[in-house]
This record gives sequence, C-alpha cells and structure tokens, in this order.
Amino acid sequence: MKKSLSTFAMGAAAICLALAPAGHPQTASRMTADNTFVMKAAAGGMAEVQLGNLAKSQASNADVKSFGEQMVTDHTKANDELKDIAGKKGITLPTSLNAKDQALNDRLSKLQGADFDREYMKAMVSDHRTDVNEFRKESRSGSDPDIKAFAAKTLPTLENHLKMAESTDAKVKGAKTKSPQ
Repeated sequence: MKKSLSTFAMGAAAICLALAPAGHPQTASRMTADNTFVMKAAAGGMAEVQLGNLAKSQASNADVKSFGEQMVTDHTKANDELKDIAGKKGITLPTSLNAKDQALNDRLSKLQGADFDREYMKAMVSDHRTDVNEFRKESRSGSDPDIKAFAAKTLPTLENHLKMAESTDAKVKGAKTKSPQ
C-alpha cells in the first residue's frame, strides 16, 4: 500500500509539473527574459563606467577622452535608475565585471595612447551595437512595464553613444592611417 501511494504521489507530482507551465509559459519566460535583460544591462553599464574611466586616463586622443567621460556620466545615471528598478523588483544586480568585460578591461589596461584609442573605440562600437539591439528588443517586447519603460527611455542615449562611437572610431582610424609627408 505504501509503495502504491508513493508511486501515485510521484505520478501526480509529475503530472502537475508537466501541466503547470503549460498554463503560463509566456509569462514565466518573459519574466525571465526581463530579469536577464536587467542583469545584462547592469553588467554592461558597470563595464561602460569602468572602461570610460580607463579612457579618461589612458587615451591620447581628446575625442576618445571626451567619449570616455560621456560614458561615465550617462552610464552612471542609467545604472542608478536601473538599481532603483531592480531593488523594487527584488533583483540582485552584479557587483563586479563579468569575465568578458574583465578580460577587455585587463587587455585595455595594458595599452596606452593611440593603441588604447583604437582598441577602446573598436570595443565601444561593437558593444553599443549590441546594447542598442538589446534595449530596442526589450523596449518593444518586454513584459514588465517598468523594465520596458527603462529600456525605451535609455535607448535614444545608447543610439547616440553608437553614433559617437562610430564617429570617434573613424577619426581614430583616420589618424592611424595618415602618414607624415
């Protein structure tokens, strides 16, 4: 009797587990997607501030230094807004750089002057292209209204950062290819 009761209980539990997600699969996956977005945005924002500070101290090009300063200012502001939202949602944000961003920081930390300028701007163009796509997606299809609104509000700033990064990257590359005559 105990064996059949326990077999029945396990079978019933398996059926409940199998059926439970079927009722609300999109809600669960969207909430997870929103939380994932918040975590990635927080990690990326933290990296932008740290790398921007690095640019302020190690860049030789005035436009690169200025871009770094802009990253520190804008991403600090966005990070603070995101911290408030995450706190209200009970989401614990990362407190250190992820492995990819730490590796980039370590690599850039070893560079100075024009070498730093080129590598930093190359990374900023790539990173902001990714950021714009992720923020655009969240602003259109996020399910949490607060997170979706944050993405929509922040997107124009990131689009501007991408334009600035592309322009500054082109200047830095142009300076590299010019030969003295």
